[in-house]
Amino acid sequence: MEPSVAGDPVSAYFSAASFAFLRSLATHNDKAWFNEHRAQYEEHVRQPFLRLIGDLQPALAEVSLKFRADTRGVGGSLFRIHRDARFSHDKSPYKTWQGARLFHERRREVPAPSFYIHLQPGASFVGAGLWHPEPDTQRRIRHFILDNPGSWKAAAHAPALRRRFELDQSEKLVRPPRGFPADFEFIEDLKHRNWVLWRPVDDATMTGPRLLSTVSKDLAALGPFVDYLCAALDLEF
Repeated sequence: MEPSVAGDPVSAYFSAASFAFLRSLATHNDKAWFNEHRAQYEEHVRQPFLRLIGDLQPALAEVSLKFRADTRGVGGSLFRIHRDARFSHDKSPYKTWQGARLFHERRREVPAPSFYIHLQPGASFVGAGLWHPEPDTQRRIRHFILDNPGSWKAAAHAPALRRRFELDQSEKLVRPPRGFPADFEFIEDLKHRNWVLWRPVDDATMTGPRLLSTVSKDLAALGPFVDYLCAALDLEF
């Protein structure tokens, strides 16, 4: 598969077979079934995702030279399909989706935001930000927003950006964090435990020929938001 040239469309990465595999995996989430159907996983999910990751690197480099779209099968951008069920009541061994993060080059040294692509029937999405940061990182983000509200407004609340993306609302404090003024313009944003902008991507787009250009545009649109989070954490962008 060749990447897009001068805006020309490329062949699709994913297909109806990609979603069919993930739906079947949700029904038959056990090692015996997965091993029997591993070839379908490789053909319709894993290998297409790795190609997409590789083809996104030029677009990502235009956004930031500090982030990586890493095609390594182990230790790269693509998350493992295996679940870590050690501390969960749900002992099913496999995720029923496939995800990838385009990460900062210093991710192993310090907390860092990332871009994220999620493949799941009826629930695919593209996003970027910080997910489940440690309390110290949360405090740093909150103080940075408090000290730099104008640039936060531009990075996270620009009208064109918010017409396409929304701030994740899944985990928030009930009250303003201690030590922060309750009348602060963005006090609701300070209540977040995650700082993530995301948007759903329909199945037709995920399986269509314009996926690469669509996600490339999303990376560019999300760049200022990720840049702001990097600044808050003293990371180069």
